[in-house]
Amino acid sequence: MQIQFHGAVRTVTGSQHLLTVNDTKILLDCGLFQGKRKQSFERNRNLPYDASEVDILVLSHAHIDHSGNIPNLVKSGFTGDIYCTYATRDLCAIMLRDSAKIQESDAKYANKRNRKKGLPLVEPIYEIKDAVESMKYFMSIAYDRPRTIAPGITLTFVDAGHILGSATVILDIEDEAGKRDVRVVFSGDIGRNHRPILKDPVPVDSADILIIESTYGNREHKIDAVSDTELVDVINRTAARGGKVIVPAFAVGRSQELVYRIHRQIHEGNISNELPVFVDSPLAINATSVYRLHPEAYDDEMAKFMLEDTQHSDPFGFDRMMYTRAVEQSKALNDLEEPAVIISASGMAESGRILHHIKNNAADPRNTILLVGWAAPHTLARRIAERREIIRVFGEEYQLNAEVATINGFSGHADRSELLDWVGHLNKPPRHTFIVHGDEQVSLDFAQELRKVGIKNAAVPEIDQKFQI
Repeated sequence: MQIQFHGAVRTVTGSQHLLTVNDTKILLDCGLFQGKRKQSFERNRNLPYDASEVDILVLSHAHIDHSGNIPNLVKSGFTGDIYCTYATRDLCAIMLRDSAKIQESDAKYANKRNRKKGLPLVEPIYEIKDAVESMKYFMSIAYDRPRTIAPGITLTFVDAGHILGSATVILDIEDEAGKRDVRVVFSGDIGRNHRPILKDPVPVDSADILIIESTYGNREHKIDAVSDTELVDVINRTAARGGKVIVPAFAVGRSQELVYRIHRQIHEGNISNELPVFVDSPLAINATSVYRLHPEAYDDEMAKFMLEDTQHSDPFGFDRMMYTRAVEQSKALNDLEEPAVIISASGMAESGRILHHIKNNAADPRNTILLVGWAAPHTLARRIAERREIIRVFGEEYQLNAEVATINGFSGHADRSELLDWVGHLNKPPRHTFIVHGDEQVSLDFAQELRKVGIKNAAVPEIDQKFQI
């Protein structure tokens, strides 16, 4: 058995792990790497393996850093099955097309500039037609329903509690070469207990080989009540000075949670019900529609809230909540004179309508740019988080005079204690543990934490590193 790590090692993006066993190649995730643009483009375009030799793709969830390079995989020769949960398939149907649209738009913009300079033209990594074609290969499986996906290999998904449809992957393998039974567990992205909307992550009781994320493996999140208080304070103080709250947020997961949290705070009288709230992201709007299709994923808190607030039974909609799909509606937000909250994608502030909102609002000290998630290095969100005096948007410089607020407690990733608690449900230490999906120092720190609790064989792989097990 062999595992090779092709992404999301010593960094948080581009999840791809290739497992070879019983002459079968199983790819765990196929995500886009997000970082410096030129480096990202080359790394994403050129797959580090022969796509035609991959037999099966198992997808943990729909976030683009886990699913976003699937169209390129298919375009490059993959013809196998893509296994995921039902909700993940539904989200990928909209997210991969949106990603393709961004690829095409970026290439068009670059080629307009390149023609003027006499430079070679570029092609998108993949196009919308490639994203549509890739959907033919998806096979959906419900949680807790084992499925044989190859001779001697059984796949089971359990709820990871991270976003709608997110799963921890369990592979029970009859290893022919080693003449042994082996359980490989890939955590995917582990969510948090007692979070709004979704059910809690389900721990796993045994693993011979564990691949575990470490996004927040060396820090603790604030408790939910503190985060809600911070959200209320940011919104109210910005509104009091006549400003707008601009929120770069992931279209899937974070946008829905923010709308729900604001809805609750308005319902409880902590935020004015006269304050307009806009979700200005077609992708977030489409993703919210998918959330509405899967009430079976909701936790008890969400179900109770929907019963209590009978006037607004839709948790993602209320009187002053507006979803702006048309370009004209989006542009009209630039002319708003009154206080408002504008939630827009992308969370890294690297593409999408959020760039226009940052460009038009960063210089006004009445406004606030509110960051509610992890920002990758070399992204605009990271530069805003670092409170740079000058930021570049669409190649132009803008003064960053707006207040910058950060609320880390809204993260959909487990923190150090929550990850250790998840691992603590294993009935014995895995024979091999690989730590992925974390900045380098964070992953190294988490490896130390695991060693303290008896998991001695904890490794932090390098990019493309191969392990024979």
